Amino acid sequence: MAEEKQSEQANEDRKAVFKIPNTALLAIAFLVVCVTPVAFGDVPYLQWLYLFPIALAVFVIRTRTTATSQGLEVRTMFGRRDLPWTSLKGLAITDKAKVQAVLKDESKIALPAVRTRHLPVISLVSAGHMADPSGLTDDIDKVEEKAPEKTEESGPTSGE
Repeated sequence: MAEEKQSEQANEDRKAVFKIPNTALLAIAFLVVCVTPVAFGDVPYLQWLYLFPIALAVFVIRTRTTATSQGLEVRTMFGRRDLPWTSLKGLAITDKAKVQAVLKDESKIALPAVRTRHLPVISLVSAGHMADPSGLTDDIDKVEEKAPEKTEESGPTSGE
C-alpha cells in the first residue's frame, strides 16, 4: 500500500523544464560590452541601446515550457498559458524540428525550447497521456507496469 502511494506520488511529482540555456546570458553580457562604447560615445542619448540586451536577457530567463503530469505550461516573454493534457489532440513537428501543441480545435501553439529529441521525456512526464513516437520509452513503461510482487518470507527451514 505504501509503495503504491509512493509510486503515484512520484508520477505526480515528475516535471520537465525545457528552456534556453543560461549560457546564452554570456552572449548578452558580451553584447553589453560591445554597446557601451557606442552608448557613451560622441553622439548623445544613445543609452537607449541598452534596451536590446535587457530585452534579450528577459527573453532568455522567462521563455520556457514545463511539462508535468497535469499538462504543459508555456511561458513566453509576455504571457503564460496552461495546457492540460485533456485539451491536447497531440503534438506536431515543424520542418525545423520544433514541436507545437495541437489543441482539439486544430489550433497550434508553439512550445518554446522543445525539440523532437525531447519527445521521450514529455511522454514519460505525461504519465501516458502522450505516446512516444520514437519508442525509446517502451521498455521503461513496461517496467513501471510490472510492480514488484511482495513475497512472504518463509520461516527458517529445519533441514538439520
